[in-house]
Amino acid sequence: MEVSIGIGGAASGRDRTFDRDIEFVVEAERLGVDTVWSAEAWGHDAIAPLAYIAAKTSRIKLGTGIMQISARTPSMTAMTALTMAALSNDRFILGLGASGPQVVEGLQGRSFKAPLTRMRETVEIIRMAFKGEKLAFSGKLHELPLPGGEGKALRLSQPPNDQIPIYLATLGPKALEFTGEKADGWLGTSFTPDHADAHLDYIKRGAISAGRELGEIDIQAGGTVAFIEDDSALIESLKAGMAFTLGAMGSAKTNFYNEAYRRGGYEDTAREVQALWIAGKRAEAAQKVPELLIRQTNLIGDEATVRERLKVYRDAGVTTFRLGPYGRTLEERLDTLGRTLDLIKSL
Repeated sequence: MEVSIGIGGAASGRDRTFDRDIEFVVEAERLGVDTVWSAEAWGHDAIAPLAYIAAKTSRIKLGTGIMQISARTPSMTAMTALTMAALSNDRFILGLGASGPQVVEGLQGRSFKAPLTRMRETVEIIRMAFKGEKLAFSGKLHELPLPGGEGKALRLSQPPNDQIPIYLATLGPKALEFTGEKADGWLGTSFTPDHADAHLDYIKRGAISAGRELGEIDIQAGGTVAFIEDDSALIESLKAGMAFTLGAMGSAKTNFYNEAYRRGGYEDTAREVQALWIAGKRAEAAQKVPELLIRQTNLIGDEATVRERLKVYRDAGVTTFRLGPYGRTLEERLDTLGRTLDLIKSL
C-alpha cells in the first residue's frame, strides 16, 4: 500500500501559508509518504507549488490533483507536464479533472457542455504530445491546427516522454468507465469504502472493455485521519465541509459529488442537504449530514478504530491511501501522519 497527501484547496491563497506546506511535504517525504497532490480550484494553481516542492525534495512523487481541463489547452497541459517531469527527474504525475459548471463557466468563461468528450479529447491530444507526434487532431471540441488559418500541425520541441502517468478525478458512471479504459490511476472523491461499488464497478467495467484489469489502475482514496478520544467537535466541523460538497460543489442542476453520494447509499441525505444549502440554510444543511457518513468517509477514533478503517479501505480495492492528517499544529499533523504510516505497515 502506498500513501499520498495533499496541499492546497478551494481556499488556498487566502492566507500565505506556503512555507508551512513545504515543511509538511519535506517531513512527509522523510517519513515515507509516496506522493503529494496539489489542489486547483479558485485559489492556487496546481503547478507552481509543485515546481517549488520539486526543488525541495528528492523522492516524493508530485501530482496535480487536479489540473482543470477547461483552464488550459491540451497542448499547453502537455507542455507543462513534460516540463515538470524534466525538472523533477520524472517524479511528475498529471492529474486531470473536468471541474464543474460554476468554475468552468463562471471563472474560466468556457462552456461546461460535454465534459466527458472534452476529457477524452484532452487525454488523446496529450498522449500524442507525450509520444512526440505532430498534433493534428479533429474532434468535436478541439481541432488542431485551426481550420482556415495559417497554422500547421506541430510537434513539441521537448523530448518525448510517454511514461508520464495520467490520473483522472472522475465521478459520473461514464467518466469512471473512461478512467478504467485509459487512465493510470483514479483520484477518488465522494467515496466510501463501504459502498465502493458505486465507483469501482464502473472503473472495472471500463478496464475490462479495454482489455485491462482493475488491478492495473492505482485507486487513491481516503480522508481525514485523527487519533482522538472525544471526536464530537471534529465530526461537527467535518459535517460543514460535507454540506459544502453536497450543496455547493456544482450548480443546483449539476453536482457530480452529490450524485456520487446518492449512488453510494445516501440518496435522501444528499438531496435534502443540497436543497437546504441552495436555500441559504447552511447551518441546517450541516446538521442534516449524518454522523455515519462522516465516519465512513474518514478515519477517526482510537488507534484500533483507525486501523480497522484502513483495512476496510484496503479490502474495498484502494491501493493508495490519500490521507489528511489532523492536527492543530504542524507537529501534531506530522505525528498523526507518522502513526498512520506505522499502522499501514502493520497491515
